[in-house]
Amino acid sequence: MRRKQMLVERLRCAGYKITPPRLAVLEVISQEGEHLNPNEILGRAQTIRPGMGRATVYRTLEILTQLGIKRPIYVGASGPMYIRAEGGHHHLVCSECGRIIDFDQCVAEEMVHDLCERFDFEITSHLLEFYGVCAACRKLQEANEFESR
Repeated sequence: MRRKQMLVERLRCAGYKITPPRLAVLEVISQEGEHLNPNEILGRAQTIRPGMGRATVYRTLEILTQLGIKRPIYVGASGPMYIRAEGGHHHLVCSECGRIIDFDQCVAEEMVHDLCERFDFEITSHLLEFYGVCAACRKLQEANEFESR
């Protein structure tokens, strides 16, 4: 709940109205650990505020992106998913099913420090993604190979 209130205050301070549909969107995206695309956000927000429209989701995501609160990532064919913009964000991404696994171990910290010094650049966030095949998809591939023999 505290995170949602912070989002509300950031939008108010930037001059945006906090309407009930927008509040429903903020409720959904304030949940930690979620990688949601606009359709998923809409579906969950409609459980809070039935009848709200798709345009509200897209406008709210655009505002949050402009304010540097959220950013889109593009994984697979499902379109953008939205994650927090600040700090580092680290993913393992399955190329088969699109599953995204967050991990906290940041191997980029030393690199960030070196890049800041070398290029006199202030890095405020980064996104590190590794692509491969998850265990479930590997098992499915192995089962399919076994059946085709």
